[in-house]
Amino acid sequence: MTITAIGPRRIVEEPLREAMIPLLGSLALLGVGLALATLLQLRFGLRPLRDLRTSLAAVRAGTERHVPDDQPGELQPLVTELNALIDQNAAGLAHARQHVANLAHGLKTPLAALSLKLAEAGADNDVRDMVDQIDRRVRHHLGRARADATGGARTRTPIAPAVDDLVAVLRRIHAERPIALDIAIPADLAVAIDPQDLDEMIGNLLDNAWRHARGAIAIGAEADGPLVTLSIADDGTGLGDTAIAQAMLPVGASTSRAMGTASACRSPANSSN
Repeated sequence: MTITAIGPRRIVEEPLREAMIPLLGSLALLGVGLALATLLQLRFGLRPLRDLRTSLAAVRAGTERHVPDDQPGELQPLVTELNALIDQNAAGLAHARQHVANLAHGLKTPLAALSLKLAEAGADNDVRDMVDQIDRRVRHHLGRARADATGGARTRTPIAPAVDDLVAVLRRIHAERPIALDIAIPADLAVAIDPQDLDEMIGNLLDNAWRHARGAIAIGAEADGPLVTLSIADDGTGLGDTAIAQAMLPVGASTSRAMGTASACRSPANSSN
């Protein structure tokens, strides 16, 4: 026996459609709700980590000595370890600075005696000038060691005035060599470094460029994220590969001088470090 039933398709499809539309709508609303909940969780749930990053940046910049202890329980062990690491590094640095101070003290007296002996013996002025220069450097580093040992704050040093002062001095020192200067340094650009250290770094590069330039020197500085890049370039003859390798050796390992090459130094900007 064969039984055939015939009827409109909508009798079957309409109930399915009426059931699917609310189901799909509910799933869509659920998906939107989950996405919003995830965004809120990431924004507010991870806020302690962003605050921790800000605190670490403040410690690195020198405006804070430790990361605040009022942290969520999950981050408290991490904060404790970070503060312990900061204290350990500070203690090691203080110990090293004390050794520097002791070394400077040990050299100070013999240098003073040597200077008196040279004066009594009527030594050549160049020799006496070299001894005086060594004595000034020892006094400078001794003063820095004392300041650092007492927890001196980091200094914000503008670059443009330092360059202008050094240029004025070098123009008098190298009066026989007229050099055309192109200086492009923003007036408000500063670095977190001791002024005398900055003068030593820039002075060495600028004096080197002045002595070996044909007639032009370009000095530029710009912010590069958390760092400041300072470049000093001259139109001299340049360096060969061997001379460049020697120039990169520490002081005392090489007596070579850079001639006519572009030099650059990078230092942390005060606003970010």
